[in-house]
Amino acid sequence: MRVDTSASDDEYVDNEPNVTAMGDALAAGEVVLANRFGSTITLSDPEDLAGSGPAAVVRVTVASSPFSLPRTLVIKQYREPRPGFADSFATEAVSYQLFTALTSEDRMCPELIGHDATHRVLVLTDLGNAPTLEDKLRASDSRAAEGALLSWARALGRMHATTARREADFNALLRRLGGRRGCQDPEPASVCDQLPAVLADVLDVATPGAVCEQASAAWQRVGGGVFRAFSPIDLAPENNLVTSDGVRFLDFEHGCVRNALIDVAHLRVPFAFWQGALALPAGMSDAMIAAWRAEVTETWHELTDDETFAAALLDSQLLCVWKQTELELPGLAAEAGDGATSRASALESWWRELAKQAKQSGAAEIAEHAEAVAAALDQRFGPGLELPLYPAFR
Repeated sequence: MRVDTSASDDEYVDNEPNVTAMGDALAAGEVVLANRFGSTITLSDPEDLAGSGPAAVVRVTVASSPFSLPRTLVIKQYREPRPGFADSFATEAVSYQLFTALTSEDRMCPELIGHDATHRVLVLTDLGNAPTLEDKLRASDSRAAEGALLSWARALGRMHATTARREADFNALLRRLGGRRGCQDPEPASVCDQLPAVLADVLDVATPGAVCEQASAAWQRVGGGVFRAFSPIDLAPENNLVTSDGVRFLDFEHGCVRNALIDVAHLRVPFAFWQGALALPAGMSDAMIAAWRAEVTETWHELTDDETFAAALLDSQLLCVWKQTELELPGLAAEAGDGATSRASALESWWRELAKQAKQSGAAEIAEHAEAVAAALDQRFGPGLELPLYPAFR
């Protein structure tokens, strides 16, 4: 028998949840519901939903209740946070509180039925067994995958539009639960100082001072107060359900308010931070960006101007590509095998796209540098690097 030591309190053995952990979550859920409704509500039949984060995730049946409740609910119970790390329970509880206060049409996620800080537990509506966006991308139906991606982009836009002026609300709720404010993005100086050294060491590519200055300026603009809205942060396709009512976002363990254009960079550099990221067919990213933009222009009228929008998105795309390269390239240089080649192909494609967009925006020095990095990636990890399409588009 192999014990998974990444789980605390022996919650997981052979990657299977301890029955005790599921029972604890069910009992904690009953306490939350009793406090919420003032009467005993009995839950049964706990089913492990295999959460990959710091919580046990369990679907339960409402066995008896004097109130009208859904037939099934989802319970998430969190372990104690590690010292020095943000409390995922507080962040997710506040994120769901923020959305539950909205109308059902504007709620892009499950509804929060109740929560309890003592037991570190959330009780949520159950969205059922709908496929994830990842499922759609890995299936064989290109039309279904295309529709799911456009629905995801529209849902992301609605999420941003409805939370654009709610930063104060989010921070106030976070203070009540003792959560740590702010997104944990690296400081501009750290990436701008470190990436040139990484590029020089691994790829023998020099980064001109003018490019570093432009990158630092882009970071400052992205971190400014314009276009701020709630972000789930983790935009991996596996965290999005494709339901009959549209895409619904799951897992707000890292949620915060930041520049929404950072999320939109994931439409141009598709799902960059997800290790399973592959390529989209020509024109798909542009269609997704147009779908997102249509949802937010009433909120941010400035983005109706093509030059303003292109410049803001290029800043975020630059941030995304530089940050991910600084995180991954040193490890790829030391790694061998198909995994390294696949991620190197992803990086090469993103630098190539950055060069294309920078050239179209008149940022000639950024474009020239990006082309040099893309070529060096192909030489170092190729030749002939090419990121394959998702199975749905092959």
